[in-house]
Amino acid sequence: MNPTPDGTEVLRRFFSTEGRLVDMPTRRAKRLVVLDHVAQRFEPGRRYGWREVDEVLHEVHDDHAALRRYLVDEGFLTREDDVYWRSGGTVDL
Repeated sequence: MNPTPDGTEVLRRFFSTEGRLVDMPTRRAKRLVVLDHVAQRFEPGRRYGWREVDEVLHEVHDDHAALRRYLVDEGFLTREDDVYWRSGGTVDL
């Protein structure tokens, strides 16, 4: 069984120093670390239109549509009638 990947090392590996996602991890455990990091850009409890979501995600990665799908598929964002809200990921208290 593989240990849980170290979040800091995963982020260093997959993000540039400018904060852009360079590559999406193929291993799900690492991908979840990346998606959790990206989900932090969305405020819990706030509703976002799809254009707002795309603008935020385009700052992170050129293929913002694929990134949006990953976030929804993995439960970090929920979508209903082209309205999105953060529904997963870690939250600082």
